[in-house]
Amino acid sequence: MIETDILIIGAGPTGLFAVFEAGLLQLKCHIIDALPQPGGQLAELYPKKPIFDIPGYPSVLAGDLVTNLMEQIKQFQPGFTLAETAETIDKLEDGTFIVTTNKGTKHHAKAVAIAGGLGTFEPRKPALENITFYEENGVEYFVKDPELFRDKEIVIAGGGDSALDWSIFLSNVAKKVTLVHRRNEFRGALDSVEKVQELKKEGKINLITPAEVVGIQGENHVESITLDRDGVLEQFKTDYFIPLFGLTPKLGAIANWGLEIEKNAIKVNNALDYQTNIDGIYAIGDVNIYPGKLKLILCGFHEATLMCQSVYNRINPGKRYVLKYTTVSGVDGFDGTRKEAEKAVVKSID
Repeated sequence: MIETDILIIGAGPTGLFAVFEAGLLQLKCHIIDALPQPGGQLAELYPKKPIFDIPGYPSVLAGDLVTNLMEQIKQFQPGFTLAETAETIDKLEDGTFIVTTNKGTKHHAKAVAIAGGLGTFEPRKPALENITFYEENGVEYFVKDPELFRDKEIVIAGGGDSALDWSIFLSNVAKKVTLVHRRNEFRGALDSVEKVQELKKEGKINLITPAEVVGIQGENHVESITLDRDGVLEQFKTDYFIPLFGLTPKLGAIANWGLEIEKNAIKVNNALDYQTNIDGIYAIGDVNIYPGKLKLILCGFHEATLMCQSVYNRINPGKRYVLKYTTVSGVDGFDGTRKEAEKAVVKSID
């Protein structure tokens, strides 16, 4: 059983920043996310795309924002349950919660903050008749552990950032990397496209365009795929097939928790603390809805801040918290570190 003060469901920017705000209040956080790494959409869908509306950053790459958020919360030592989805929730008599994931991992929390963005992300699967048979038997929708592909022959399909970036990365891991895309043009960061072009010339990436994977073969594990190249079918030997066609957001099991849902989002009390209709369960960021809601990262940061204040009052009834600016109070991490402004020098002037 994992014990925590606030269980955050969703490791996107809003969920990550909530760890910082909770840490200022000396509240411990643990995060569950369906993706294999923190960052949510920013890390999975557009890590190299610039964001222009984060205060203090005229422009920041999505992946860099995630890196900065992880650095910011490091001293508060959050726990992570990654590549698992929150499946069930039980409210105990003392008002605390037990949340169990699809893999049976149990979490005991004094409050739950749903920060799932647009919901849990499910991979967009190619329309291949027998693909479910090969899932986790040669078909992988996420690269959870690159070492799985060490010295193997792999085929990656897709034309976006994920397909390009993983082709580049795995070119130094796998025995052979083949990138298949149904168009000659790729929709990804320019430097990634140029890097793939360079690796193609060096013989480290086998690029096949325009082409489409239309079949999978193998007795118990993927052994080959069928490619359609301008109407001509051909067999292609491979150990793994990795289709990277993006993700589809869904509320998933959370939709069955008894929360009030409107337009596939969770209704919250925005006049106070972004709490749902169930006491002790909050929803922050893109996953919630209220009058005037804007789906912006900076709005999620604001909602996370007020949510943490509410949880503090919930856990410490009657205990008054005096808000102090970090420029005055500094930041004390759970790891013993301290960040603070330099002290003013007291010196007389002759």
